[in-house]
Amino acid sequence: MSRDGSSEVPFNGRRTFFKLTWRELMKIQEACDAGPYVVLDRLVSGRWHLQDIAEVIKWGLIGGGLSQMDALELVESEVEGRPPLENLVVAQKVLGAGVIGSTEEEVGKKSEAANPAKRKSRSRTERYGLPPSSETE
Repeated sequence: MSRDGSSEVPFNGRRTFFKLTWRELMKIQEACDAGPYVVLDRLVSGRWHLQDIAEVIKWGLIGGGLSQMDALELVESEVEGRPPLENLVVAQKVLGAGVIGSTEEEVGKKSEAANPAKRKSRSRTERYGLPPSSETE
């Protein structure tokens, strides 16, 4: 899973690449008549609708690079053709990565850009070798 909304989740007998960008999240929102976080809450809390599972997987596959036709066929056979609980965890993981990001990422870890010691100076006076304008003695 990644912060870009992508994840690799076991599905259809193999690890499958899914990705939910803003566009796919909007499609899920339209199809499920609820915001992505509401759909995620339904999936996790057990108040899910059948289309919550199918739409998340379908749009995750499309965002992951599968054609819309191939994604529809795969959802029809591997999601709608099976008991809902077989794919509930897949939908939870895919939508979780799309809405929240990866659970494996170290939240709160500062990037090098936030480290002042490693950051290059942005001061115009330093860049041109000029002394600061308000020097004190």
